[in-house]
Amino acid sequence: MDGNGRWAQERGLPRTEGHRRGEKVLLSLVEECLAMGVEALSAYAFSTENWRRSTEEVRFLMGFNRDVLRRQRDYLDSLGVRIRWAGRRPRLWRSVITELERAEQQTRNNTKMTLYMCVNYGGRAEIVDAARHLAEDVRSGKVAARSISEDLFASYLDEPDMPDVDLFLRPSGEQRTSNFLPWQSVYAEMVYQDVLFPDYRPEHLRAAMLEFARRDRRFGGYGQK
Repeated sequence: MDGNGRWAQERGLPRTEGHRRGEKVLLSLVEECLAMGVEALSAYAFSTENWRRSTEEVRFLMGFNRDVLRRQRDYLDSLGVRIRWAGRRPRLWRSVITELERAEQQTRNNTKMTLYMCVNYGGRAEIVDAARHLAEDVRSGKVAARSISEDLFASYLDEPDMPDVDLFLRPSGEQRTSNFLPWQSVYAEMVYQDVLFPDYRPEHLRAAMLEFARRDRRFGGYGQK
């Protein structure tokens, strides 16, 4: 969900105003994804690298993530959306963790779509944490080293049930993945759009979906041609 700060600065507004605008955009995209039949959506809400931002902005983002969950939990629940959290606990505000856990608990039985909120998330951090926990289980004898496979390793990730990414969508004009879901995105189709997230509309999502539908997904094979 990139470009909130730049959107605000271009209009002479505090960067925080861009994040506030982004809340409504995210909800509109959840609604559009539900209408399209999308089963899983992952939103990069706060990265492990975002701690490098100013103290003021970090403080705002912590409170904002907490308050968005508190404000929108019931609405997302009413839509049949299941909320899951991927990310690290260390450094994350206790109040944010509480709201994430409440959202997970309240929506645990919903089946229309899963919304993965990636808060204090970093792809390398997720892989390192998984490797550490797996190594501990090997050392303790719970897992035999010879039994390690891709599927076993994936079971140690933050959200083992998260499906692999089909469409990796980034707005704002930047063309990089920024440490987002590297394990899950090895065969994702990358679509970059030059529109800041607060200006993002359902029609942009539909355009990305059409681009995705045109792709020939080969997964290392010959493809359809």
